[in-house]
Amino acid sequence: MSQVETSIEVRVPVHTAYNQWTQFEDFPQFMDGVERIEQRTDTLTHWVTKVGGQEREFDAEITEQIPDERVAWTTVNGEARQAGVVTFHRIQDDTTKVMLQMEFDPSGVAETVGDKLGFVKRQVSGDLRRFKQFMEARGTETGAWRGEV
Repeated sequence: MSQVETSIEVRVPVHTAYNQWTQFEDFPQFMDGVERIEQRTDTLTHWVTKVGGQEREFDAEITEQIPDERVAWTTVNGEARQAGVVTFHRIQDDTTKVMLQMEFDPSGVAETVGDKLGFVKRQVSGDLRRFKQFMEARGTETGAWRGEV
């Protein structure tokens, strides 16, 4: 398994950043390569991605969700194997540090080489930069789910 850890500071309150992160179907607006996500239950999402010309589908299960603190997930079936957690840390009333940690299992030669060359880390860092831009431009979340898992 390979690992990625990265973080970014976003100029919105913790609850705003967290609330947006619970809106999985909006991820394609800031995650490169994510074609669509369907929220099937409170804890199950179906992902369709296209990276480097390769389309993949998989399901991810939310394994832990604590409002304003963390969202953890793991894939449960499909063409990708990964698990991770995103945490939200108050820096100031209007600034949140969003930290993402992820483990993934590259499959095939292309993914293994891409991993070794730092492609996944750059991808995840870019996604967080786009999340920051998305949130700071809006100033508010598109929705929220405040339940606990």
